[in-house]
Amino acid sequence: MPHFTLRRWLVLAGLTAALPLTQPAHAQAAAYPAKPITIVVGSAPGGSNDVFARAIAKRLQDAWGQSVVVDNKPSGGGVLANSVVARAAPDGYTLVVVSSTFTTGAAIRTNLPYDATKDLKPVAMLARGPMLVTVGKDSPLKSIEDLVAQAKASPGKLNYGTSGAGSINHFATELFADAAGIKMTHIPYKGMGPATNDLLAGQIEVLVASAPSILGQVRSGRVRALAVTTATRSPVSPELPALEEAGYKGSAADLWWGVLAPAGTPQPVVDKLNAELNKQVQSAEMKDFFLKEGAVPAAMKPADFATFIGEEIGRWKAVAMKADIQPE
Repeated sequence: MPHFTLRRWLVLAGLTAALPLTQPAHAQAAAYPAKPITIVVGSAPGGSNDVFARAIAKRLQDAWGQSVVVDNKPSGGGVLANSVVARAAPDGYTLVVVSSTFTTGAAIRTNLPYDATKDLKPVAMLARGPMLVTVGKDSPLKSIEDLVAQAKASPGKLNYGTSGAGSINHFATELFADAAGIKMTHIPYKGMGPATNDLLAGQIEVLVASAPSILGQVRSGRVRALAVTTATRSPVSPELPALEEAGYKGSAADLWWGVLAPAGTPQPVVDKLNAELNKQVQSAEMKDFFLKEGAVPAAMKPADFATFIGEEIGRWKAVAMKADIQPE
């Protein structure tokens, strides 16, 4: 009997020792959030990442009754913000909002202080939106077919601007040029503002820009939009044809925004965040908000978001190699 009791005690002790391996994550998720959450943004206030982060921060705060703070760290195209979150405690209380540049940067920058697919854990995609292929209001190019015909007639003569070498609009323009079989000359700027100004002044002929950055100019009549870069027409500008629809297969390039957490964040916490974010972005209020900002909700499970990010990095690596895109 004593031996049986000892054996039973050892079994019970073994089970008890194993419990911390499985219980804390679920217990943490059940209590989450028990303190304020910080959402880090790698851009200054007013940019799309910041605007979207503040919108979801308010929704999470209202839903959970816990403070959600946005912390702007505008440096290095988001690298500082991503690094801070990659090193943060993996408990769900420090998150980062990223956009498409997260994957284009990972595709061409070999000196990042973090591994994009290992040090940060995908939580939820928030929204997706088109880029617009635009020309100046006085341009003789009235359609995307006109642009392609002109570029084929005079290879390299059309100048296209971007917000910088290796930017998402640089990648998107080269992707379109390859699909259309055309050659244009790249003029990089330090931001979308200077590029837009030169489009308005006629210093460049073409600009592929995000909807949030160019729609105001389009609606005012100062810029003419020819197409959207999405695979199909977008609710953001339903009157515009999609490049794929116009026959330029393989040219689709969406902008997207999403939330990441430090690697090692317990999956139950990630799943709880994902469920709440998916619920919030699909609300009628957020659908209207995103549409005004040039995007549409894009709910996605964490595993699917992780697969998407990996595929995007691989895709942009191939584009960079073919078009010789180098980081600034």
